[in-house]
Amino acid sequence: MSSSSSRLAYIDWMRGLACVLMFQTHCYDSWLGSEARKSTFFMWSQLGGTLPAPLFLFLAGISFALVIDKLRQKDFAASQIARVTVSRGAEIFGLGLLFRVQEYLIAWGWAPWSDLFRVDILNTIGISMMLMAVGCGIVLWIAKSHCALAMAATASAIALAIALLTPLLWTTWRPAWLPWPLESYIDGVHNLGKPQPWLFPIFPWTGFAFAGLAAGSLLSSPGGRKHSTQTFALIAGGGVVLICLARWFDARHWQLYPIYDFWHTSPNFFLIRVGLLLLILWAAYDWCRWGAAQWGFSPLIQLGKTSLLVYWVHIEFVYGRFSILTKRTQDIRTATIGLLTIFASMLVLSLIRTRLKREPQTATFSSRAAVASAMENAGATRRT
Repeated sequence: MSSSSSRLAYIDWMRGLACVLMFQTHCYDSWLGSEARKSTFFMWSQLGGTLPAPLFLFLAGISFALVIDKLRQKDFAASQIARVTVSRGAEIFGLGLLFRVQEYLIAWGWAPWSDLFRVDILNTIGISMMLMAVGCGIVLWIAKSHCALAMAATASAIALAIALLTPLLWTTWRPAWLPWPLESYIDGVHNLGKPQPWLFPIFPWTGFAFAGLAAGSLLSSPGGRKHSTQTFALIAGGGVVLICLARWFDARHWQLYPIYDFWHTSPNFFLIRVGLLLLILWAAYDWCRWGAAQWGFSPLIQLGKTSLLVYWVHIEFVYGRFSILTKRTQDIRTATIGLLTIFASMLVLSLIRTRLKREPQTATFSSRAAVASAMENAGATRRT
């Protein structure tokens, strides 16, 4: 890795990993026929599909913490930090709405109008960033010292609260009195009368962003910067503890909730995925620092640099009108060839985008430029 690069390689690598997992999930889900969908292969593909969205949100939280740290080093006031980061979150949310409009127009004639109000991952990333901005602004205003640790503790508590409230807000505490386009942001109900697991409402998905904010706050603390290797190891240990604790709770005969859905609303599954994210974070850091990621070109790091672009484009060639294969008719071999084609095409697109983009050479730092450069694609722009 070039020392002049301002991007954190392990964050780009993890975003690239999320892109690859997203590609395989979408491709097999869109293209495999009925017989292939009954296979163990497809089951494992869909299980892998439980990680991309948490990864993107988790990394948005880590990036957010690093941006907050950078703004604090520039002596930005708490209100200023909250204002510019809320603005950036609103931009991402706006992009999510624009994406829905684009999808509707491309699918004109057969897409229902309700698709315009679908709560997709970009919407949730934007909302998560705005919520984190408000939370961080309050913590920075109250805390006079140890701000990073205070943010880590607060973010952890919020993430846990979101996970604990999710089963209730999807069932007995459902805000059914809200219009469905608004309720959908709480529980993903859409216009179908009950919460849909394929959508990305605030509960539980923003919890992953706050978990990332907690991890990023630890990494950006004075102790985290000084002892980065030990901090990453501590984070990995925390991931193991969370996984073991969640499995222990799940094995109990008693349950806290009247309706228990492990795969969609369970706090235990949430904690397991957070534990896995913490382990992946540690592994990615070690891999990028000591492993083969330093040996020249890395496809994952490259995809991670333009994750928003490849997400936006690949959808049309997998699920959209321009799908490169006929949907729901392919065998595993043909769908895999299609997946490799999508991967190669998106990698080429990413390289073209990187070549065309000119990084700023000056060290100027305005509030808007800081957040835009530091959080492009919900990424970070700081090297430890």
